[in-house]
Amino acid sequence: MKPLLPALSIVTLILLLPSSALAGDCVILLHGLAKSDHSMQKLDSSLADAGFTTVNVDYPSTDHPIEKLAGPAIAPALDRCAELSGNEHNQSKVHFVTHSMGGILVRQYLGNVKVENLGRVVMLGPPNGGSEVVDNLGSFPGFQFMFGEAGLQLGTGKMSVPNKLGAANFELGIIAGTRSINPILSTMLPEKDDGKVTVARTRLEGMKDHIEMPVTHVFMMKNRKVIEQVIHFLKRGTFMREVSSLQSGINPKSRD
Repeated sequence: MKPLLPALSIVTLILLLPSSALAGDCVILLHGLAKSDHSMQKLDSSLADAGFTTVNVDYPSTDHPIEKLAGPAIAPALDRCAELSGNEHNQSKVHFVTHSMGGILVRQYLGNVKVENLGRVVMLGPPNGGSEVVDNLGSFPGFQFMFGEAGLQLGTGKMSVPNKLGAANFELGIIAGTRSINPILSTMLPEKDDGKVTVARTRLEGMKDHIEMPVTHVFMMKNRKVIEQVIHFLKRGTFMREVSSLQSGINPKSRD
């Protein structure tokens, strides 16, 4: 019976390990408009500590329209995930964690390309319904110079790319902020907002879960509690709720 003990110890260890670490899952991170991969560094490090392989993408968000940004940003990242996993057949899962416009790039890409080993997607402050800030400021001199054509595509009107992309057909969790550090921009937003996007316009048909957190658009991806929620969704497919589900807008019994 002695050989049984080491075997049981190994099985116990395997069962205790998070499933994501066992699967060697890879997470692709995509920053927002006029940002860089540095803005996602804390999140990147936390995901690595949680057992994920990570690819933190830096892409020229203000140089091209969304349609031309998505492929060159995401396709090489998928290849890199395959390399890091050491699996030529890409059988381990690939997840996405995005901030702001990064989520729109994922929608643009997944609307045209099927990722066979796609896992879960977490979007932080995504302008899934566009933003009234762009509606108000897009025509101002200097806006396009600062934010490029992609910035102009994030409004709520005819040029809005997010509103043309359709529902999510993947496992999606969305975190919306409810605090602002820019009261001027918040006056342009008709409802509860994070300083750039209203809570309502972060939502997307087909999403699996949605929560609101007292964080700002600019800094939410660096918030410790937000990062904990991101990791929880990637591993479990739902967000944590300590007290109630009232803020989610989704019946937790219906998520599964």
